[in-house]
Amino acid sequence: MTRKQLFEQIKLKSSYLCIGLDTDKSKIPDHLKKFDDPIFEFNRQIIEATHEYCIAYKPNLAFYEANGPAGLISLQKTMTVIPTGLFTIADAKRGDIGNTSEMYAKAFFEYYNFDAITVAPYMGKDSVTPFLNFKDKWVILLALTSNAGSMDFQLAEVDSRQPKEKLFEHVIHHSQKWADENQLMYVVGATHPEFFSDIRAIAKNNFLLVPGVGAQGGNLAEISKAGMNDECGLLVNLSRNILYASDGEDFAEAAANEAKKIQQEMKVLLENRIGSSK
Repeated sequence: MTRKQLFEQIKLKSSYLCIGLDTDKSKIPDHLKKFDDPIFEFNRQIIEATHEYCIAYKPNLAFYEANGPAGLISLQKTMTVIPTGLFTIADAKRGDIGNTSEMYAKAFFEYYNFDAITVAPYMGKDSVTPFLNFKDKWVILLALTSNAGSMDFQLAEVDSRQPKEKLFEHVIHHSQKWADENQLMYVVGATHPEFFSDIRAIAKNNFLLVPGVGAQGGNLAEISKAGMNDECGLLVNLSRNILYASDGEDFAEAAANEAKKIQQEMKVLLENRIGSSK
């Protein structure tokens, strides 16, 4: 999916909602346990109920790998029921020496056929390039994450530019030598709203994948105002608020209601921003 196609989907659905499929076997409703593959069945019903309100799904690989080979089968089956036209993100946070990254890229881009993968930049260019070598696929580079521990390293100042910049700013600046906004996105947590304007000054046209709204305390309106550009430029991820809106047999309906509520808020925010740019 190209950047233009992604923006067309955003306009079509009046939404920039990404639903994280962080499916925890211990949290899914009890009535699903009778299925041979309860994780897949949960995902299938969630996708069926919510796909009209979102533009992307983001399975978190840890929640599938924790179940061994059966979990990866659940992931593979889940990919087959995501409707055509929706953006798919492997939240895998991979990144290793070149030949290892190449194998990761083959796994997620060729075998599972994801559109994008989250990648850790710590090992530098040669650990990221193998992912960028795949045509029409996206790298979503970790820049400023939503967890409390992000302050341990990501806000540290470095001497790479004058005046000094923070490490996450250095990651964004430097990585733009590797690819442009048609292949490179950044993870920026909604728990750091004070940095969104600064990030937009560096990465004017790149899409930002934004976790941390909802359960982690991020505010949708605040980060949308600071982070949206003329092509929206945001994919805002919600997981727990939608997936576990109910633990009963109405879980899919409750998820749909929650997704619709978010989409309706996004519609207003989009109209305010995109409308003002015309």
